[in-house]
Amino acid sequence: MCMVIVKTGEPLTLMGVREELVDRPWEGPGEYWPEYPGVVGGRDLKAGGTWLAVDRAKRTAAALLNGRGTPAPEQTKISRGDLPLRAVASGSLPDVDLTRYDPFHLLLATPEGTRLWSWDGVRLSEAVLPEGVSVIVNSGLDPDDPRTIAQAPRFAAAQDWHGLTADAPSSDPSALIIRHELPDGRVYASSSVTLLTLGMDGVGYEFEDFSGWRAIR
Repeated sequence: MCMVIVKTGEPLTLMGVREELVDRPWEGPGEYWPEYPGVVGGRDLKAGGTWLAVDRAKRTAAALLNGRGTPAPEQTKISRGDLPLRAVASGSLPDVDLTRYDPFHLLLATPEGTRLWSWDGVRLSEAVLPEGVSVIVNSGLDPDDPRTIAQAPRFAAAQDWHGLTADAPSSDPSALIIRHELPDGRVYASSSVTLLTLGMDGVGYEFEDFSGWRAIR
């Protein structure tokens, strides 16, 4: 996950745009983890984790974004994809050795609000998202990021967020839906979008892989 937009209120609304190398295998939302019963998310088939986990019974979601900073040592590094699973299970920042993870931002959302933990490989910080619309990108809650500048007002003004993802993929640094051709010939692009509503009466879960929105039951 490389961009998350959150709007506070009843219900809380969260959109997560996943960006990855297009040849990295994955599959859409399901209950793939027996050790986390009832938790749903898309699964990264290379490392086995997820970029966004949802527990409907707890009305809780956790989203993971790659961060910036000091990478973990290669000999002890583990995938960050277990962090959303652990977060929805515990309702907090997972009790793990953070030095084994590359930099990340981990968002935990409930109807009551959201918390964001940011690890740069050396220091951990925590923030509570303010009221209104917040945009989280690879640099975190960064008001100067081109995507924040461009997308925050769009999402704040829109009553229905579904249509915003119809943008053509672009290499523009402010784009919502991206596609970048890398020097080595690989392609890094938006691969899917998740739209959640977390309310006192339940969770709405929709998923888009650019073949049309579908509800996740």
